[in-house]
Amino acid sequence: MLSTLTLVVIVTILAISFDFVNGFHDTANAVATSVTTRALSPKQAVLMAGLLNFVGAVSGTAVAKTIGKGIVIPNAINQFVIIAALIGAIIWNLITWYFGLPSSSSHALIGGLIGATIAGSGVQALLLRGILEKVLLPLILSPIIGFSIGFIIMTSFFWIFDKSAPFPLNMKFRKLQVLSAAMASFSHGSNDAQKSMGIITLALFSAGYLQTFEIPLWVKLACALAMGLGTYTGGWRIIKTMGSKIFRIEPVNGFAADLSSSITIYGSSLWGAPVSTTHVVASSILGVGSAKRFSGVNWEVGKNIVTAWVLTIPAAGLMAALMYQLVSLLK
Repeated sequence: MLSTLTLVVIVTILAISFDFVNGFHDTANAVATSVTTRALSPKQAVLMAGLLNFVGAVSGTAVAKTIGKGIVIPNAINQFVIIAALIGAIIWNLITWYFGLPSSSSHALIGGLIGATIAGSGVQALLLRGILEKVLLPLILSPIIGFSIGFIIMTSFFWIFDKSAPFPLNMKFRKLQVLSAAMASFSHGSNDAQKSMGIITLALFSAGYLQTFEIPLWVKLACALAMGLGTYTGGWRIIKTMGSKIFRIEPVNGFAADLSSSITIYGSSLWGAPVSTTHVVASSILGVGSAKRFSGVNWEVGKNIVTAWVLTIPAAGLMAALMYQLVSLLK
């Protein structure tokens, strides 16, 4: 029979591991377009993304609090539920990373938490209103918003730079892409890294080590560091999908896509909504590509991405529920 402290340590290790996996799984979100257009070398892009993921991760706690106390009732679950949720999410992340599918690490974690909670504590331990308002609505709205902003920004660029020669225009935007990639990296950290912070704080609170649900400083730093290191490791399989298979990206398109996704993701972070950065970035690229030439977008890749989105929450939830049956044997 494992002690409460041992279980909390296991949760912490798994949560930090999830952040690391999330970092290399979702590196493409921040650097795919800048690498594809050669605005940055792969090494430069990943180093910058890693550093700014860290900075973004410690910039707030709204998303962490949503994950920790907005989806499940903290007092109604135990450490085995949290462990199973993390293992289920990590397994799904690794499967989709292996096949190069840009699925959502965020929704893998949320699906894992929901599935493990149902298996271990029942449906009554879920906060259905929180799931609807902070998970399902952002799941639907964030890709639409990312697509729309990307389409609007790119259409505006066509109007503004209608008389400009393509080559010098792209040379200017290639430099601006460094800025947009930095913004994308910061916003990515501000949303994704906080999810593991919420999980660790949930474990500490449910075990009685915290009297109020506040994110400890060491939790912020540990998760931010794990995310940054994971990002630096790189997720090149998914970079290929995000950067070149949707449509042929030029610097002006890459800047527009990064800018629109940064606006959407950081706005969601301020609201406390744990959106999928993968959803938003892919949708922004689709929106920018549609503004350029609708027929030039590879909609089959978009279809595959949507399929991965739809599958993630139930698949991760099922894996987490199965993992709960295994880890609960340690009780």
